[in-house]
Amino acid sequence: MSCSTHSRPAHYWELTVGVPHDLSEGLTNFAWELGALGVVEEERPGQGTTLRAFFPETVAAAALEESVRSYLDGLRELGFTPATGVSVRTLADENWADAWRIHFKPRAVGRRLLVVPPWESPDADGRIVIAIEPGRAFGTGHHGTTAGCLQALETVIERDRPPRMLDLGTGSGILAIAAARLGVDAVLAVDDDPDAVACAIANTARNHVSDRVRCALVDAAVLHESPVPLLVANLLSAAHRRLAARYVRATTPGATVLLGGILDGEAADVATALAGHGFVHNASLSIEGWTTLELRAPLHDRA
Repeated sequence: MSCSTHSRPAHYWELTVGVPHDLSEGLTNFAWELGALGVVEEERPGQGTTLRAFFPETVAAAALEESVRSYLDGLRELGFTPATGVSVRTLADENWADAWRIHFKPRAVGRRLLVVPPWESPDADGRIVIAIEPGRAFGTGHHGTTAGCLQALETVIERDRPPRMLDLGTGSGILAIAAARLGVDAVLAVDDDPDAVACAIANTARNHVSDRVRCALVDAAVLHESPVPLLVANLLSAAHRRLAARYVRATTPGATVLLGGILDGEAADVATALAGHGFVHNASLSIEGWTTLELRAPLHDRA
């Protein structure tokens, strides 16, 4: 499967939903599960976030809208802020490129990085350019959680100069690529989604770091590799709790661990859960409602 879009039928369905920050990640994942070809988030000052997901005409529009409304109704019953403006409309093929590309513009992250889609050739102004093809894998640098991980990664690499890194749940490969471009000699990027691994491989080649980034189709829960001095995982909070013991085995004593994909309101609980495995909380970074935790791995030797 391609990293970008699939073979294009004559028409598409465009799902549009106004979503609060605490629903954005979950609804994005749900859209992929329903068969989305692409998902973008549009933020307008004073108007909140609008999620737009594109589906092939082979998907039944009525069933799509019903599934999304049922999903949102369930979340509302659990106490989440209601979403607004759910709609599904026809999008003609000739409008696809503009609808897909207009939302992916160059984004400066931290002090040194510039994330761009491959069709843009901006003035880098001395920044390190990371070209990422949007597609079925999460991670374009435009979401707060990815931006937070990139910014924290830049700081840690500049400070510690780690020779090796492990990227768990690599998605598009953006964090692995950034690490290599920032100076890490060897990066292992893993994901249990074949689409994500294919996307990451394509993006590493696009950024000329295939000699330093190895992409592998592996479940993080059963990964067996030599411990690394830097581990990055941009996953959801529940996954961090589940994989905490794996993080210990995957890191060298005193290693730095960066955890993204954590809603601000969940950050303290995740830090506490990791502390139960010996991790020490060093710092936190919040961007657009998402926290990246910097932790220090236990200093004692592994069993």
